[in-house]
Amino acid sequence: MIESKTPPQAYIARHAETAWSLTGQHTGITDLPLTEHGECNARRLGDRLQGIDFEKVYSSPLLRAVTTCELAGYGPTVEIDADLVEWNYGKYEGLLTAEILAERPGWSLFRDGCPDGESPQHVAERAARVLSRIRGVSGNVLLFSSGHFLRVLTAHWLGIETLYAKCFMLSTASVSTLGYDSTRKEPAVLLWNDIHHLLTSKSSS
Repeated sequence: MIESKTPPQAYIARHAETAWSLTGQHTGITDLPLTEHGECNARRLGDRLQGIDFEKVYSSPLLRAVTTCELAGYGPTVEIDADLVEWNYGKYEGLLTAEILAERPGWSLFRDGCPDGESPQHVAERAARVLSRIRGVSGNVLLFSSGHFLRVLTAHWLGIETLYAKCFMLSTASVSTLGYDSTRKEPAVLLWNDIHHLLTSKSSS
């Protein structure tokens, strides 16, 4: 049977710039505020999303995600979802990837996880719970979270292994759209890492 209407979409927004996203340090549960530039781009993210109807808006409880959500204009309607929190990096919190690789050559976050932090399996379980909730919503959904978690979420939306989340780079204050090809049985990425609405900076993804 052919579906009579276009299936709803999930819009995912990475939080705006922080001091550690600017330097490339792994930021898991450290609750950093946005930079001034990040605040500006969070507002621009709101402009980018203007005119799109969302049945539900969810945010990670971390300050950087909540502030991005609020500055984008969704504070009054947001629901906090603890499962949207960023990967817990354990002993690797605050470190650069180069520093981790110097100590542990060949390390890959999406394969190996972090000592005293989360495993890829645990993060994937959180992503699965989020997907279960949003797939039960009849309209469009907007999620505010952090880069590595959203990349795992995207991999599981598509039904591919967590390891391949490494292929989905995300910039701060970017917006991406997850949807379907023709039916709900054909999950797809409709838009990825859109940053055309942002003021440029030296922030890396």
